Amino acid sequence: MKKTPIQWKDYYRTNKEDADYHYEGMLGPIVTKEKTLLRLWSPVAEKACVSFFKDGTGGEAFLTEDMHREKQGVWIWEKTGDLHGTYYVFKLFIEGNWITSQDPYATACGVNGLRSMLVDLSRTQPEGWQEDTPPAREAEDVIYELHVKEFSWDPAGGFDPEVRGTYRAFAQRDTHLDGDPKGPATGLSYVKALGINTLQIMPMYDYGSVDEAGDKEAFNWGYDPVNYNVPEGSYSTDPFHGEVRIREAREMVKAMHDAGFRVIMDVVYNHTFSLDTCLQKTMPWYFYRIDEKGNPSNGSGCGNDVATERSMVRKYIEDSVLYWAREYHMDGFRFDLMGLLDVTLMNRIRKKLDAIYGEGEKVLYGEPWGAGDTHMEPDQMGSLKENEEWLLPSIGMFQDDLRDGIKGSVFDDLDAGFVNGREDMEELIAAGFKAYGRPASRWISYVSCHDNLTLWDKLLCTTEEETIRKRQNRLAASIYLMCPGRPFLLSGEEFLRTKEGNDNTFNAPVTLNRLDWKLIRENEDMVSFYRGLIGLRKRVPVLCAKDAEAADRIRILHSHGGVVSFMGTLEGEKGTFSAIFGAYNSLEDAQRIALPKAPEGKIWQILVKEDNSHLWEKALAGEGLAAGSDPALKIRISPKGGYTVQIPGGSCVMLGIPA
Repeated sequence: MKKTPIQWKDYYRTNKEDADYHYEGMLGPIVTKEKTLLRLWSPVAEKACVSFFKDGTGGEAFLTEDMHREKQGVWIWEKTGDLHGTYYVFKLFIEGNWITSQDPYATACGVNGLRSMLVDLSRTQPEGWQEDTPPAREAEDVIYELHVKEFSWDPAGGFDPEVRGTYRAFAQRDTHLDGDPKGPATGLSYVKALGINTLQIMPMYDYGSVDEAGDKEAFNWGYDPVNYNVPEGSYSTDPFHGEVRIREAREMVKAMHDAGFRVIMDVVYNHTFSLDTCLQKTMPWYFYRIDEKGNPSNGSGCGNDVATERSMVRKYIEDSVLYWAREYHMDGFRFDLMGLLDVTLMNRIRKKLDAIYGEGEKVLYGEPWGAGDTHMEPDQMGSLKENEEWLLPSIGMFQDDLRDGIKGSVFDDLDAGFVNGREDMEELIAAGFKAYGRPASRWISYVSCHDNLTLWDKLLCTTEEETIRKRQNRLAASIYLMCPGRPFLLSGEEFLRTKEGNDNTFNAPVTLNRLDWKLIRENEDMVSFYRGLIGLRKRVPVLCAKDAEAADRIRILHSHGGVVSFMGTLEGEKGTFSAIFGAYNSLEDAQRIALPKAPEGKIWQILVKEDNSHLWEKALAGEGLAAGSDPALKIRISPKGGYTVQIPGGSCVMLGIPA
């Protein structure tokens, strides 16, 4: 077999392996009390055997047996008896050398993923797992990004010391600030009260940047895949016994479902922690892209790019996504650097999930960009924003134009946007309310995530006075939380989360990354403002609609002079609003703009103004304030016979008509 990277590249690009070696059957381990079956895809191996160990690290193999080769380059080993809890590795003879590798399809592993583990998944189910189901979808998916360790690390969160930073913390209910039962709620109770209904969990598969046997304070975001189908051990209470992390990860998902949340998994199929992986060992260079000189492609910025366009790589990723949906009850997937994944793969995943679970039941979205250029095969295209017309409409994308338009570029700390003083941004913001001319199902509307500066830290860079920063923060939230698409926020954004100006905390101390729960008391006014906006969002049908015509029901009324306004109409059920008017003033001084006439027999009622986002609750209770009764709004009849309304400086005004 050819040896150098450029020769491997030429071999794989002939598509010969697709014709001769593509395998559609199940790969990986099947473990029951009666027998164990292993299947490994490695067409380049001349010989293969499997060695078994009692522990995940150290010690000698107690058994090594040959595997036999079948069609399409698949190696098989089968044995009767109960091997649950046994660790194993493959030994492959490739090009004159014996290579030791984990199982690419392993569902469990030992500490730090050094050895794969045989596990009967039916014996790792927490109580009630068979009955576990997600809550029914609400009118809108409001997504909150969480990191497992960040969530509960802060002692002020009131979590028991033994579960802080672990999967098990999510199952602890009724936590309170500083452990005081009379204090503000923390944990999932707090998040639920905020109005969140969907949790996006940052990478929780086995990753390589934290030593699972080392310091408990070690921290990383986790975008460093090692074993794609195994939960990360550093979030478990015992990383040395492979079944523990499985059970506890499932307990976390069940606890989230029980608390009323749907769960989205952040997945990283675009690169691996290094090239020293079981994918590379079992099929050298097949799973990775390389350039014309034979060097690994680096569109990920992490030293390698996964070759998603190859048939068995596509199968591997599809199988992995379906595995997490089936065995861990995941309700959706967020794809890191989705622009490096080919369009065909993403559409296939969408169709397979729809076929199994129902159309649109599993939410899919990702970042429609890469960190750089990748060497994808020329007959394929990446899932980039410029290629979105080739992706199914139910595959979402993060909307970076709206993000940067609201508060400035993420690549320049001092760059400002609409809310913090930049001129001529009105048209860009207005286009956001029209979904940029695309289906509303396409966009994830947001201003902050784990990457780059937090929203509060960004405003600290552009605005000196704290009262003005808070005003800008409220204005930013009131824009993106009312735009078409699915609203998304970084955990803690609502209580002015800070990372002290660090825009890339991927491996910073957990003490910097952790959710600082004391801020929910210090910034209670901001938490309340977000809670009111989220509650209103769910009750405005025209903002929640995801059909192709959703944006057509929204009309831009004003988009110049520092002010943007819109009106949307869509009949809804009782307890919702059939019409809504929103206006956003980025200037310091009040501005007067046109206000549409209310439908016959109706009056505009105040839903949100300045720092109060809860007035809509009174409107739905039949105690609403008529817009004309508020002296700050100064509604008048214009010379042309219409109405005008005054928008106070640096604020949002929203008016509505109950259905």
